Amino acid sequence: MEVIPAIDLLEGRCVRLYQGDYARSRVFNENPTEVARSWVDQGASRLHVVDLDGAKVGKPVNTKAIETIVRAVSVPVQVGGGLRNRTSVSQLLDLGVEQVILGTVAVEEPELVRDLCAQFPAKIVVGIDARRGWVATHGWLETSEVTAIEFAQQVLQMGVAAIIYTDIHRDGTLTGPNLETLRELVSSVSIPVIASGGVSSITDLLSLLALEPLGVSGAIVGRALYDGQISLVEAIQAVGSGRWQDVLPNNGFSTFA
Repeated sequence: MEVIPAIDLLEGRCVRLYQGDYARSRVFNENPTEVARSWVDQGASRLHVVDLDGAKVGKPVNTKAIETIVRAVSVPVQVGGGLRNRTSVSQLLDLGVEQVILGTVAVEEPELVRDLCAQFPAKIVVGIDARRGWVATHGWLETSEVTAIEFAQQVLQMGVAAIIYTDIHRDGTLTGPNLETLRELVSSVSIPVIASGGVSSITDLLSLLALEPLGVSGAIVGRALYDGQISLVEAIQAVGSGRWQDVLPNNGFSTFA
């Protein structure tokens, strides 16, 4: 299971939001490329970049910053935020982005996503961002009428490479991942699922690692890394050692050996 640092871009800067609230953003670094290099130097095997401005307006905004990050690092970079048409997807892939993350368009135009999956095999990931179990769209500013579990099963039929599941109420809160819902979702699909939202400690990561046999392939970590509550080096070592058995008695997943 990969530990994937998050780099959220707002007006060209590296920030973190609290529960997806743009009004509650905190700037961590004015230079996202510097941040990207730092995470890779500490062992990151992949980076998760979100164009928050793009998510809000419906088209990529921080393209230059994304291009600079991609050129500066030697690991795959996955990017989401405002990708709602074929042109935007092609533009980012042409920049060297490894995978693009689609959200709103997957809800509103599933046929387009199927076409994109056929055109760009293994390059399309769908982000399922849920608020109280319901899928949120348009930069988390709107809520759809489909549940995360229902949508995951629909996404499975589109041919996407993976799903990124984010619990909005856990995002940026350091309250731990929603293991119960994640377990239900990952059990309902047969493609890799990357968990996002709420990770606050290495113990949280090890709890997610216990779900790896069910299909959890990665965990995106943001605020806990920036606040220093998690050392990326130590997290990668802990996950790589497979010490998830040590935490099973405390989190109710003792049957997932």
